[in-house]
Amino acid sequence: MASTTPDYFSRKISLGRVRPGANTVQTPSRASPSTPNFSRSLSGLYGSPGSSFRVDEELLVFDFGARYLRAGIAGEGAPRCIMRFGPEEQRRVGDYRHWLPGYERSERREEDLWGEDYELWRHDIFNPGRELDLGLVEDKIERVLREIDQKHLMLDARSKRITLTIASLIPRPLLSIVLACLFHQFQAPTITLIPTTIAATVAAGLRSALVIDIGWAETTVTAVFEYKEITQKKSVRAGKLLSEEAGKLLNSEDAGATLEEAEELLTRFCWCRTPEAQSVEASMNEGTTPEGKDSDAMDRPITASLPSRDPLTIPFSRFADPADHALFATNVPSSSIDDHDLPLNRLAFAALLQLPTDVRKMCMSRISITGGVSPLPGLKARLISDIQQLVEKRGWDLVHNYGSARRQREDILRQRISDAQDGLKEQETWDAKATEWRATEGVLGADRKKPPAFRHGDAIEDSTHTRFERSQRGDTKDHPPPPIEGIVRGVETLGAWAGASLCANLRIRGVVEVERDKFLSQGLDGAKREMGKDVSVLLEKHQRQSMLPGMGPEKGKADRKSWTLGIWA
Repeated sequence: MASTTPDYFSRKISLGRVRPGANTVQTPSRASPSTPNFSRSLSGLYGSPGSSFRVDEELLVFDFGARYLRAGIAGEGAPRCIMRFGPEEQRRVGDYRHWLPGYERSERREEDLWGEDYELWRHDIFNPGRELDLGLVEDKIERVLREIDQKHLMLDARSKRITLTIASLIPRPLLSIVLACLFHQFQAPTITLIPTTIAATVAAGLRSALVIDIGWAETTVTAVFEYKEITQKKSVRAGKLLSEEAGKLLNSEDAGATLEEAEELLTRFCWCRTPEAQSVEASMNEGTTPEGKDSDAMDRPITASLPSRDPLTIPFSRFADPADHALFATNVPSSSIDDHDLPLNRLAFAALLQLPTDVRKMCMSRISITGGVSPLPGLKARLISDIQQLVEKRGWDLVHNYGSARRQREDILRQRISDAQDGLKEQETWDAKATEWRATEGVLGADRKKPPAFRHGDAIEDSTHTRFERSQRGDTKDHPPPPIEGIVRGVETLGAWAGASLCANLRIRGVVEVERDKFLSQGLDGAKREMGKDVSVLLEKHQRQSMLPGMGPEKGKADRKSWTLGIWA
């Protein structure tokens, strides 16, 4: 068998080596095998993608709330950790008082300080007599960030970029503390700010929505149109008031309920009355039972076993009272309700009333309910149903009560209805004449004289225009159907953290990008204000410049020299 020499060794032998001062080329007598020296390893090209296409920087996502902090890596569907700010999470090393008998009973607070030890901050930071200790807030954030870095994320020395989703109405001192703690702990060059409402809209796969965020201290209803916050309304009926009502339910059976016990009751037993449950209870009060409904289930006793408390036996229907009283104000007369404590259904309806018509018809069909209280069973169905009932009952009239002008308004409405009916009859007459003319035109041909002039919209169109109209209505495969609008409809969302994670993973640049060096040297006062607040919070990679007024290529490039607070200003 003839032996052949590999091409690599053949080239090596043919080149040879030249000794200094010699005119001949000396070739080696024997080609010894050796590993070729390539510029890059083949394992990096044909191995796992992580070996050669490793990300050069870490993309971190943080979601700050009044009671919880969610943190994780961008691109993931759920955060790596959810940190709480309760008293048990802030105990010092060696503090074992929690295990003493009767410790929870002895540490109960008054009702006016309900849940204060479990909050990271309050928005009324300058309330006289109860000023918020900003230094304590900063210490809590620094401690929890160190724990996240060392126990949950376990990051290396690579560069990091942070996306922070936070409420747009947060006070500026609290925003400054959060930014300073993130910059000092993770040494990130920039931090991108995204409002929680915009992130929740992105997580729902929408561009416009009515976001109902039921948080801890307050509920906010925000209308988002094309990734911009149009209007926002707030109410104090939220998770804190709901937990107080659950505590009152426990106190009616056994005095001295704690926040942990109230939240345990809310998580395991409480529910919200749906429209079907309301109809069953109404029929029971009237002495009739609907067909196919189990009326005995409402009065069936349920035994609630809670930690550090004897079992309680409460009727099943009473577990829905906290949600009715706290979120829908069923126990309060309408005359006693102010603008700051509106029920959630009226709050959402008031936000829709303030919107322009084109924005309203988009947002009312995309209602997203999020927040810590949103998983309560039956709450979302109850909200959507109540909003639908308010729309059918009141319409889109801004005036709630006309007083002495009520009769005059009814006369005007009756006249408008009569005019509309007359116009409809006239339109039907013209349509009948047009149909008759089309039939006779096909028989007599072009010799027949044309009918008298019709009104606008009654002209006969050829087949080309007819096909165009059909394509505009979405009747063909080449054109998608028109968007759903003008009806009350709910849309599920994955939450603010998931939306911020998606934006960060797609490398979408935000208008509000806080630079580390400028922030540490000038603080929030170094933000540029010329851009104003009416700018989009998200900048998509391949979005047309016409969608962003005033954000052309040259101007946007110049504006990146200094950062702006946008809607947080």
